[in-house]
Amino acid sequence: MDLAHDEERGEAEDVAPKDRREAILLKFVQGHGNVLNSLVSQSPALLEDSFSCLLKHPQCRTVLDFDNKRQYFTTQMRKLRRHVRTLNLVVRRSNVFEDSFMYLRLHTAQELRGRLSVKFDGEEGIDAGGPTREWFQILAREMFKPDYGLFKPSADSSAFQPDPRSSIAVDRHLDYFRFVGRIVGKAVADGHLLDAHFTRSFYKHILGLKVTPSDMQSLDPEYYRNLMELTQMNIEEIGLDLTFSADIDVFGSVRTKELFPGGAEIPVTEENKRDYIRLVTHYRMTNGIRAQLDAFLEGFHELVPAELISIFDENELELLIAGVPEIDLDDLKANTEYVGYSAASQQIRWFWKCLEGLPSEDHARFLMFVTGTSKVPLDGFKNLIGMRGVQRFTIHKAYGSDDALPQSHSCFNQLDLPAYNTEAALCEKLTYAIHECTEGYGFG
Repeated sequence: MDLAHDEERGEAEDVAPKDRREAILLKFVQGHGNVLNSLVSQSPALLEDSFSCLLKHPQCRTVLDFDNKRQYFTTQMRKLRRHVRTLNLVVRRSNVFEDSFMYLRLHTAQELRGRLSVKFDGEEGIDAGGPTREWFQILAREMFKPDYGLFKPSADSSAFQPDPRSSIAVDRHLDYFRFVGRIVGKAVADGHLLDAHFTRSFYKHILGLKVTPSDMQSLDPEYYRNLMELTQMNIEEIGLDLTFSADIDVFGSVRTKELFPGGAEIPVTEENKRDYIRLVTHYRMTNGIRAQLDAFLEGFHELVPAELISIFDENELELLIAGVPEIDLDDLKANTEYVGYSAASQQIRWFWKCLEGLPSEDHARFLMFVTGTSKVPLDGFKNLIGMRGVQRFTIHKAYGSDDALPQSHSCFNQLDLPAYNTEAALCEKLTYAIHECTEGYGFG
């Protein structure tokens, strides 16, 4: 019997219905999931009234579609923002992280629930959505930088979780974790997507879910495989010398941390090896970063109530934070509007041909250029958000020579495209613009 099977059996026991009425409800919900979701989609208010049980019971939540949950979440967050004044933030582009940290720590959670209006010092223009989106994207990059020592990447560099060494690397590190928690919480609350991917266990901590040894796969796949092999081996036969402790690399110096008092003196045996696996993974994902987790969660839950975010599972939370990673150009094209051009215009045909020929990295750059974010809306480009709510991507005809650059108005998801005389000129200028003008709103 493997570790994953043990966990699955344990989780099934943990969430078993407590009484017959609950069992009947669960059976009904699971048997009528499609109908219930259709009704909720047509009348979202049902989740606040007669269908509220779908959110109250953890097992019933799994039947609800992500879109229905997200709609309910958005509605509830909007209620929390009512009658709260706009919070104006001015930051230096060269010092976004520190300026934001110093400013936001002076404000209460209630004040932070209001609309956030960001302006970059020395740059013209009023924030109608674009600079704020860019501000979130800059912070999402900054908080993972090794210079800050707050987060460390997973073994495959695909995700991040708090660095247990942050107390050594950073003064006031817990204040910074609380700040980052507020930033992620504010982004989730306001519907801004972040280029931020965390480990599976970190998402579970945000949701208040039980972290299990299998979640170690997201942090260190090879280490997890080694632990799985340990369950198949006889420790006494292979002579493996382990104790109930963990070796931690602290900037080149190895330190031994006991998994419980006196653990370094207790050998791991065939009888207790599963206890060792449970404790060592719990240390790596929870106990070893407990202070950092608590500080982050304090900041996050100031903006997003724990009982509200808990309607999602860890996979849905990743979508809520980071959005759908792939950019579907066919979807973007199908949801594009034209002013001065039509879909049949020569320049428009050149435009799409050029964009389709660029690598995926440049697709993300292009999206950042015209919308202020490189992330796709959760439900596709038909619901692209701009200054006036849902605003589809629009290409406006601009006038100028072949030397003119395309310009963007990210607050309106708008591209001003000159009527170039050749395909080569259009592609050259478009490529230059998305590479050189991605960040900064003086050009729009």
